[in-house]
Amino acid sequence: MEKITLTSFAKINLGLEVGLLRADGYHRLTTLFQTVALKDRLTFEPRPDGQISLAGNRSDVPWDESNLIYRSALELRRATGLEVGVSIFVEKNIPPGRGLAGGSSNAAVTLLALNRLWGCHLGREQLKALATELGADVPFFLHGGLCLGTGKGEELREVPELPPAWVVLVIPDFSVSTALAYREYDRLQGFLTSTGKESKIIQFLEHRNFSLFKHLRNDLELAVFKIQPQLVEIKKELVAAGAELSLLSGSGSAVFGWFQDWSLARQAAGRFDRDYQVWLVETVGRERYWQELSTGA
Repeated sequence: MEKITLTSFAKINLGLEVGLLRADGYHRLTTLFQTVALKDRLTFEPRPDGQISLAGNRSDVPWDESNLIYRSALELRRATGLEVGVSIFVEKNIPPGRGLAGGSSNAAVTLLALNRLWGCHLGREQLKALATELGADVPFFLHGGLCLGTGKGEELREVPELPPAWVVLVIPDFSVSTALAYREYDRLQGFLTSTGKESKIIQFLEHRNFSLFKHLRNDLELAVFKIQPQLVEIKKELVAAGAELSLLSGSGSAVFGWFQDWSLARQAAGRFDRDYQVWLVETVGRERYWQELSTGA
């Protein structure tokens, strides 16, 4: 079979509400995932020797057995019992450790690509089960577009898309460990997360009132802004530039601004490009997401 090249998109979180600790040590989450047009490209080519090889264009990413792409290939091979090989090359633009879930996206795309390349014929629910084993964000990328995530983030419901928008991604030169962000959050909360707060995400989805949109929140900002105070200034600057919503994405360190107006978004991006890596990207709805996944566009 010929090689397959697929697009792997980033995500942002349009709100992240952190609930009580579960018995398994994870927090109960309510979040709103949105795919955006910052993307990697993954190329898969069969290997006749049964080996899995992985390489990419960035030196700050480990291209070894610890990489979620490699683990995805192993998991699919284990689940199917096939003894097959693949060479994978990644053109990576999504920076790791910034809350944009590039690794999780790559993992999901690997499952989809190798399901085709190896002729596994697994259905969507079977792939979702494998994705859940790989990481809490991985199942989202078997949906794309706009999704409500609950549980650890892996319990997903596709929701009607928002109007297309422009997103300014401001990406510092440092990453934030998800584990560190949650540890600091727990320390600040004293392990007592209030369950009395109404979910702004659920309210917004129920009413679709955009006056509620600007009140969406990321509860991890409390902790991450304490670890990296300069992120507060990025958020303030995006709001001052006219962003309808500005939040830390996931556990950070990327901060985004959401704009309906292209010219405002472009001007906002220009405020940061001397000091940070900045991407001005479109939101990606589910239809476009699957079009690009199916064609490799």
